[in-house]
Amino acid sequence: MSGGRIEGALGAARAEGRVALVAYITAGYPERDSTPELVRALVEGGVDAVELGIPFSDPMADGVSIQRSTFRALQNGVTAKGVLEIVRKLRREGVVIPLIVMTYYNPILAYGQDAFIRDAVAAGVDGMIAVDVPPDEAQELAARCRADGLDFIPLLAPTSTDERIALAAKEASGFVYCVSVAGVTGAREALPEELGGFLGRVRKQTELPLAVGFGISRPEHVEALRGKAEAAIVGSAIADVIEGSPRGEVGAKVREYVEVLTGRKKARI
Repeated sequence: MSGGRIEGALGAARAEGRVALVAYITAGYPERDSTPELVRALVEGGVDAVELGIPFSDPMADGVSIQRSTFRALQNGVTAKGVLEIVRKLRREGVVIPLIVMTYYNPILAYGQDAFIRDAVAAGVDGMIAVDVPPDEAQELAARCRADGLDFIPLLAPTSTDERIALAAKEASGFVYCVSVAGVTGAREALPEELGGFLGRVRKQTELPLAVGFGISRPEHVEALRGKAEAAIVGSAIADVIEGSPRGEVGAKVREYVEVLTGRKKARI
């Protein structure tokens, strides 16, 4: 069971006066057995939590970078069951940071909702993000997660109404995932000016940490969230690093990139 691992990690970052970094990678990309090495590289680079994407054939919220990684993972034969086995392996190897599965509802439905939640908790998963489950249809799924000790993390967008924000906040635990833009995932030049107002609306409805994703790729993006959100989520930019790295250097390149995001290492100009 999670035992509040997500809450503890984000709380520790807040106590240190920094914005926590949550990294997303598609499980089974670029190779079927790449994920444990990449998670270790992310941990060494200084991330506070890792989201493992369960590959799905219709990733409608994702841009080109993550679509590409998802397609490759599917070609590699990665399934929801396989992703949970990766989590078990990571826990056996001593990985203690929060591990979150990010998926669409179809893989959960195909697996069996109750069985998936039960097996996820047994494997060592701390939280779940179901991208295409809207707040007004999430009550049953959230309740099942809550009953088994799995954090249910909803997504909200700048277009979310105050009513839907309230619904999501009621069911959430761990943190609330705040999408920075009304669009798909992908690295961007700058965060939108309207982000502060959106985060303020969410903050009025919950005391949970707020994590901002979609478009974050630079240290200045992370720094811009200071005082507005507790965590930054980076995914597409990491997928781009993986895609552009020579075979045999992927782990090192990912670690170096994360070290730049966390401020441990200066970016090369």
